[in-house]
Amino acid sequence: MVRTDDRRAVRADVTSRRARLAVAGLFLVNGYTFANIVPWMPVIKDRLDLSNTALGLAIAASPAGALLLGMLAGPLIARVGSGRVAAAAGVLSGLLLPAAGLAPSWAAFAAVMFGLGTLDAWMDSAMNAHGLRVQRRYGRSIINGFHALWSIGAVAGGLTASAASGLGVPILAHLSAVGVLLVLASVATVFFLLPGPEHAERPDEARAAGDADGADTPSTADPGSTGTPARGGPLAALRRIGPAALTLLGLGVLLVFAGGMEDSASSWGAVYMSESLHASAFAVGLPFVACQTMMTIGRLLGDRLTDRFGARAVGRAGALLAGVSLAVALAVAHPVAAVVGFGLLGLGVSTLFPAGLHAAGNLPGVRSGDGVTIAAWLARVGFLALPPLIGAIADVAGLGLALGVIPVIAVGAVLLSGILEPRRSARAADAD
Repeated sequence: MVRTDDRRAVRADVTSRRARLAVAGLFLVNGYTFANIVPWMPVIKDRLDLSNTALGLAIAASPAGALLLGMLAGPLIARVGSGRVAAAAGVLSGLLLPAAGLAPSWAAFAAVMFGLGTLDAWMDSAMNAHGLRVQRRYGRSIINGFHALWSIGAVAGGLTASAASGLGVPILAHLSAVGVLLVLASVATVFFLLPGPEHAERPDEARAAGDADGADTPSTADPGSTGTPARGGPLAALRRIGPAALTLLGLGVLLVFAGGMEDSASSWGAVYMSESLHASAFAVGLPFVACQTMMTIGRLLGDRLTDRFGARAVGRAGALLAGVSLAVALAVAHPVAAVVGFGLLGLGVSTLFPAGLHAAGNLPGVRSGDGVTIAAWLARVGFLALPPLIGAIADVAGLGLALGVIPVIAVGAVLLSGILEPRRSARAADAD
């Protein structure tokens, strides 16, 4: 006869596995979305007759939306739950994506990028917060695996769009079909996400939420509740972090550098191949695909490497590899070298973003949703500042020289990786 406790444990395991699959689906959706625009960047640039600076500014509208509105993710997560926020953002992204193919002007394209950036910020924070809930149930590191699936989605998106572009499929038809797929996939995840309040797997987070709102948070909550609602919006979230502010700032800067390195392949890889190296229409998307493919490999190995050596050592070694690889590729200035260089950059940077978000989501006294949201929000500065900076330098000195900014920020990432956790198990970290 099976005891009641055993039956509950079995149900809990099933719930955890289903939630892990749902979060995996959300990461795939998020990675696949923007990747379907990347190989079309040269087409959009030519169709709208944009300079490198103008294209960079339009691309920067995406992180601008994330910076201006991304902090709303924290209150949204606290009020309706991280899983619901992530799924809703995925649906809205799928609906908005085809507009990138309809944009008749720079302003319209920038507006679409602004909207996609806002939704990406909300989905990014929410799916990572929900992923941390699932990781706590497993008692070991699985967050890199989720980010590996994001990279798989990005690779698939880049290949899909590259093939569509190479075959002459109209951009609007391609993005519309992708949008329908994203909506259906996002809706499907809703039925398998974790129930209960956001702090269900982290008692200290429940105490932090109660202290921050001036009231005690009950140890048991209605399974349908999403926890204590956030009060005061983003500014209140910043006030709540208190002594952890300096650590969060450091993590945010590290993520600025990590995001800038990742973004270089998606924002400029295709343009660099097309304009500077004169590659074929199909080949122009390969730096992005190579970057995401190698990033996937790095993230699939990342959980074991992190548990064995610690996020600090893995992050430092990876940032060094990323900077050196791209510097060599830019010096060689050949299409094959560019693909290899961006690929090794992806491998090197693969664990930095997951490690930074994991650290932000486990700061003592800070709610996971707030920590992840604030660190991710700070990271958007890199996505906002770097595309127009690189575009402006490219218009004056050439894109090859402008991309030299990336090895420079890789040095900064090497130095800042010391803020990450040393060798330590995820079980011990989440038990604090």
